[in-house]
Amino acid sequence: MLKTNYQKQITMSEKTHWKQLVNLDYIGAYSLQGQDLTVEIVKVEVKRVKGENGKEEDCTVASLKGQKPFIVNRTNAKIITKIHGSPYIEDWEGKKITLYPTTTKVAGETVECLRVRPIAPKQETFDSEIAADEAKLRECKTLNELKDTFQNLRHRSDTKIIAVKDELKAVLR
Repeated sequence: MLKTNYQKQITMSEKTHWKQLVNLDYIGAYSLQGQDLTVEIVKVEVKRVKGENGKEEDCTVASLKGQKPFIVNRTNAKIITKIHGSPYIEDWEGKKITLYPTTTKVAGETVECLRVRPIAPKQETFDSEIAADEAKLRECKTLNELKDTFQNLRHRSDTKIIAVKDELKAVLR
């Protein structure tokens, strides 16, 4: 069976969060492994989304450059509106946001969630973070070093970083 980049990423991990196995289509708090992630919004639209229980509902979904899509809830939509100065989803295209994992209360239970930092990231910061992550990967001399380095990268789920990791993995075998 041919593995997707996402499945390859899971196998590089020391441990696998169970939600990585059931929610393959959307980015979640578990995807960030405790770190912030700066992303660029490509497009925002309403899509029919199937939940873990099989129930379908219409959700606001942001397609992200180099990442899985992000389901935008009301809280995060309000923050994006504030930091980018527009409530119109068409104006969010090409804008950057920083996601971070946290928790919230839902029906009396504490659950993991993704939130958007209330400040807009700078473009050069995002580009330099990607370049720094790529440079760290290219310094690896062994598969074990590559595995350890990849796990500690801020943008390990970015498609460019995954491609570099896969390229180096093939070379270091």
